[in-house]
Amino acid sequence: MLDYLQRLSSMEPDMRGLALKEALQRGGFPPASERVNMHLHSFFSYNGEGWSPSRIAYEMKRLGVYSAALCDFDVLHGLPEFLEAADMLQLRAAVAFESRVFFEEYADQEINSPGEPGVFYFMGMGFVEKPAENSEPGQMFAELLSQSHQRNRELVARINSRLEPLVLDYEKNVLPLTPAGNATERHITQAFYNLAQKRFANENERLQFWSSKLDTPIDRLQELVGNVNAALEFLRGKLMKRGGLGYVQPSAETFPRLDAVIAMIRQCRAIPMSAWLDGSLPGEHNPEEQLQCLLDKKVEAVNIIPDRNWNFKDPELQKQKVAALDRYVAAATALQLPINVGTEGNKPGQRLVDDFEAEAMQKHHEVFMEGAQIMVGHTRLLRYADLSYIDDRAKTMFPQRQQRNRFFAQVGALPAPELKIRLELEKMSAENALDYLSEAGTKQAW
Repeated sequence: MLDYLQRLSSMEPDMRGLALKEALQRGGFPPASERVNMHLHSFFSYNGEGWSPSRIAYEMKRLGVYSAALCDFDVLHGLPEFLEAADMLQLRAAVAFESRVFFEEYADQEINSPGEPGVFYFMGMGFVEKPAENSEPGQMFAELLSQSHQRNRELVARINSRLEPLVLDYEKNVLPLTPAGNATERHITQAFYNLAQKRFANENERLQFWSSKLDTPIDRLQELVGNVNAALEFLRGKLMKRGGLGYVQPSAETFPRLDAVIAMIRQCRAIPMSAWLDGSLPGEHNPEEQLQCLLDKKVEAVNIIPDRNWNFKDPELQKQKVAALDRYVAAATALQLPINVGTEGNKPGQRLVDDFEAEAMQKHHEVFMEGAQIMVGHTRLLRYADLSYIDDRAKTMFPQRQQRNRFFAQVGALPAPELKIRLELEKMSAENALDYLSEAGTKQAW
């Protein structure tokens, strides 16, 4: 029988639910620290460890993180499960999604997607429910997924044409690797890897096949034998990244327009959130200008994956990256834009939580904590008091963004409420819940 940790990531929702109850009964959770992870992909897009939203919530609670946020590609499939698991575990939580969009003002510059001018990784944060299927946002999410499937099928067809006799069936070989049909490049890579293992059971034959198809010396491929993660990364690069067998340069029509996605996120009363890479590409060379452009488009927060902005062995490279990080944080802080941070978790071996003791992180710890608190506070206020961080009402209540940040952060800083308090909040009117949350935030006690 599978142990409870394995069952927490079962593709069967009922099994995950039972496993979470067992995990709760085991207890043994440490007190919350001041470490946050507000950007984690689950198996509803791709998680490097194959973790479900429930497993992520449990692992974050077990690590003693202050708060955690789910962030899947193109979908909100994991939203109800993650918020429910976080409630049960008494973990501060929020839910986001991430997608690629086309940023017209930067059409000729690489921004945060290397080699792809105009393509922009972008987020929406603080969703509290999935939009109705027949609503405009619901239809846009359906379109995002439909476009993703279309791009995937075209990618598989291009690779198949170069890998004969190896032929991958998208429906048969790829989609079963996902719990809800949201396949990514990493799923496709895994499927090609699996198919080759099956088609060429003899290792020498398999290496000969890949060597000829990928134009790679066998010696290089032999270095990857026994290291599945490294082999998958190598294969992904050779098959679908720039210069790979199936790669096609995206155009302005490949992804939805940034403005349309911002509008959809705002319709859901979630927070449009820009994503920062590391300052190395032309579109990020002037973060002050970029952020002002995004602010004019009603973007309200930013996201950073810190580890790729400081954690390098080469001291000169580290110095450059940290300088770019410092400049970006200063630019966002000057505009009072909340800063969201996390580790992604969409690649095996990534940190489960950032090293907030590192010198490059310590100096920004306060703003990173406040960013997490604001996202959690927004989630609580929207769930229980019908108030979003982006609402006109919130801006009327707090005309200065700094005031608004402080209020939402105070509500987010409260400990995760126990069941009794959650039930009381659910029974209250929105106005009463707002008064209750405001008072609790001021006192920093329920």
